[in-house]
Amino acid sequence: MAEPTKPPQAQAARGPKSPLLALTLARIRIFVREPAALFWVFGFPVLLAVGLGIAFREGPVEPVHVGLPAGDPGTAEVQRLLDGKEGLAVEVLAADALEERLAKGTIDIIVRYRGEGAEKGAAAAPEGAGAAVVDLRFDPARDEGRFARRAVDDALQRALGREDVATITEHTEIPRGRRYIDFLLPGLIAMNLLGSSLWGVGYAIVQERRGKLLRRFAVTPMRRSDFLLSFLLSRFVFLFAEVVALLGFGALAFDVTVMGSVVDVGILCVVGALSFMGIAAVIGARTDSVEVASGFMNLATLPMWILSGTFFSYERFPEAVQPIIQALPLTALNDGLRAVVNDGRGLIDVLPQLAVLVAWGVVGFAIGLKTFRWR
Repeated sequence: MAEPTKPPQAQAARGPKSPLLALTLARIRIFVREPAALFWVFGFPVLLAVGLGIAFREGPVEPVHVGLPAGDPGTAEVQRLLDGKEGLAVEVLAADALEERLAKGTIDIIVRYRGEGAEKGAAAAPEGAGAAVVDLRFDPARDEGRFARRAVDDALQRALGREDVATITEHTEIPRGRRYIDFLLPGLIAMNLLGSSLWGVGYAIVQERRGKLLRRFAVTPMRRSDFLLSFLLSRFVFLFAEVVALLGFGALAFDVTVMGSVVDVGILCVVGALSFMGIAAVIGARTDSVEVASGFMNLATLPMWILSGTFFSYERFPEAVQPIIQALPLTALNDGLRAVVNDGRGLIDVLPQLAVLVAWGVVGFAIGLKTFRWR
């Protein structure tokens, strides 16, 4: 004899009783079922770290590429003086080819011997020529050009008999935490949290509003705070996986070590994600167009990607804009993570950065809750 069917109330009782828990579990399932979302959250940052880590890997120092003009009277003597010098790679080419390669950056400096004369600014002269003039042509806007000027001048002066008055000992080891990959990895973690928070919260809210799903929620007793918190909680489930994936990959592939507390890293990431979600809540509070939401998110993210020091130091920007840059949430998270990961500092040392993140999060959620609409 078949068992009696349980009433619908009994079946429904198996599910979570809390609306917040039910919404959170639903959003986790939706995310897991999207392979593209999984790739952009977990795969893309790792691929970016691989590409940039290989491009800026620590390797042998590139020599200074020196070009000498073919056919010039002093080229043979200058070539003799420079050939075999450590750190210099000398090539003799036609004048047109030299200019073209200097413009492309494949040659760092062009050296041309002009003959005898005590003209001001002479760098050096071939052996036995007296006070002769040597022209050094390079691009002062390039670091390689300025370095090449010093290296060639030093090599010529030594070859012509200059005696150094001091003995220089070089120490070229780069300490742990000071490589480019050590600088880059915390920035990638922060950038990934920014992107996944904005698109995973703000964009998702706009999509549900556009699909008329929020209208159905509006007739239920669910609170707006539960609705927004479900996005936050579902994001936190994957937040730690994102951070662990990037730090683990950095440790395995590039020997990146967390010098500070892993717990402090986790706290910074949670506060940073909350800060970014506050911005997402503002964007998604009233917007009902996916195109408009995408524009607002790009408007929020692109300036921070450029200004906040993810790929290079923001100290390159003028002093006048530094206060604005340091007030951005991505800058605060970048600085905080690098202080803990690379310098071994604690939370007490990054309180200013935490204050910036908390301020953005509190203000963002306050505005989002105040202006949120279901329709």
